[in-house]
Amino acid sequence: MPLGRELPQLLKQRLFYKGRKFNFEVNRLRLPNKSEGEWECIRHPGGALAIPITAEGKLVLVRQYRFAVQGRLLEFPAGTVEANEDPLETVEREIQEETGYVAHKWDKLGEFFLAPGYSDEIIYAFIARDLELLETPPEKDEDEDMQIVLLTPEELEQAILRGEPVDAKSIASFFLLRSFLP
Repeated sequence: MPLGRELPQLLKQRLFYKGRKFNFEVNRLRLPNKSEGEWECIRHPGGALAIPITAEGKLVLVRQYRFAVQGRLLEFPAGTVEANEDPLETVEREIQEETGYVAHKWDKLGEFFLAPGYSDEIIYAFIARDLELLETPPEKDEDEDMQIVLLTPEELEQAILRGEPVDAKSIASFFLLRSFLP
């Protein structure tokens, strides 16, 4: 096998932190060229994201406070995939909790790694259509600070191009959505 095509050999794995949403580990590897080093990795169960589209063609997003960036980001509704849960179940729950909508039609949009330089988190993206607004929206989680935002695809694209704070999973999913739009 030519150099560069072999996979590194795992020599040692150390779990530094076990959390409710992710684990942090440090791995000692031997590369195919025989050099050794340590690589940190966040192990994450994955996330699922919905792009809800109203009958009028508006995209349903949330503006959500994110502690890590000390500010509010524009995002599509999303959540962590629970153990033994199908990603579609995750987004069905999340759009109800975060936006108060129920979708009656779902299309898989795609999946992608969020930040493969340091995490194995994968995002499963879906389009949610035929929306129904619940009469009594579910109560928000205590640790969530968000507001619902309705934008046309053009308005979202302009917000992204202006540099408004939009998270990467929403930008990537919006890019995938463009081939489904008229």
